[in-house]
Amino acid sequence: MITGFILRALEGKIVIAVGILVAFALLIPALNLMTPPDSPLHVPTYIMSLLGKYLCYALLALALDLVWGYCGILSLGHGAFFALGGYAMGMYLMRQIGSRGVYGDPILPDFMVFLNWKELPWFWHGMDLFPVAMAMVLIVPGLLAFVFGWFAFRSRVNGVYLSIITQAMTYALMLAFFRNDMGFGGNNGLTDYKEILGFSVQADGTRAVLFALSALFLALCLVLASAITRSKFGKVLVGVRDAESRVRFLGYRVENIKLFTFTVSAMMAGVAGALFVLQVGIINPGEFAPANSIEVVVWTAVGGRGTLIGPIIGAILVNVGKSYFTGAFPDLWLFALGGLFIGVTLFLPKGIVGTVQQYLARRREYRDAADKDAADSGAKSQPAPVAAE
Repeated sequence: MITGFILRALEGKIVIAVGILVAFALLIPALNLMTPPDSPLHVPTYIMSLLGKYLCYALLALALDLVWGYCGILSLGHGAFFALGGYAMGMYLMRQIGSRGVYGDPILPDFMVFLNWKELPWFWHGMDLFPVAMAMVLIVPGLLAFVFGWFAFRSRVNGVYLSIITQAMTYALMLAFFRNDMGFGGNNGLTDYKEILGFSVQADGTRAVLFALSALFLALCLVLASAITRSKFGKVLVGVRDAESRVRFLGYRVENIKLFTFTVSAMMAGVAGALFVLQVGIINPGEFAPANSIEVVVWTAVGGRGTLIGPIIGAILVNVGKSYFTGAFPDLWLFALGGLFIGVTLFLPKGIVGTVQQYLARRREYRDAADKDAADSGAKSQPAPVAAE
């Protein structure tokens, strides 16, 4: 059953995308580690880390597309799940510092010593164990999404009201995490990491492995999302998006369908956040900012929601543009982002990939119609058979 579930995911475009991601996971680290710095083929470590950050954003956009593109839930709070996964990873990395911190305390992180904390909070216990921390990367965002969705979907909150509530949730979390007494570093967040699993997080070899993991996890989540959307459950999911009342009338528990999809999407966002922290080396409450969640919506819309591949392309293209424009025209970047979203909405409502797919589908229809007309004309032009005397 599991094999069939995975095989259904491996359609042509998904196989190509996964192949490209696997190739990137092998090629970029090889060009970083095995080529001399003066070689034109050499990929500097900072470029590799920047590309890894783009892949984490692409995974976050893919997570949003699963609920928005296929279930019709416009979540403006996916930045919260992303940040929670990042904090879970950050807590593990902080516990690995030990006595190498500024204050030399083997147990308490530096910010707790600075704030005169006497003992480690209960929710930090066990976070020095890698399996526990990785479980929290999935459990914490997933549990929040499950509890939130349980109440929201059973109350039949839909449309713009649900979007506003999700944004309020992430804003409330941002305000909470800014407080020093929350035990997460307050405004400064968690940073100054030393190692992961005994390897220095600053070493080129470690950063190459982290980039490869980002690409591979994106490929894995792409296969998972494709398997979900191409299954029978995925067809019901699209039905919920297009005609929720009809699906409910047919006897399906729509709230359970939404809840499952929302929870899986949140867990994918948590994985993206954990990988993001490993790439950039810091996590702070700014990641909860509502503007970040809105940016994810822009990435998904630009690439093409409901396509899986589109949000990945959109996230990478927009963030490459952001890296360029924030350096070249720092005062105009937000205007460019807003203009991009308006332009896509007006002229490319299906996004880049959606528009290309629509164009190819129309060409296929015209070609099939032309072939049919040609076949009909050929049949009419043939002479009628002469009866034998």
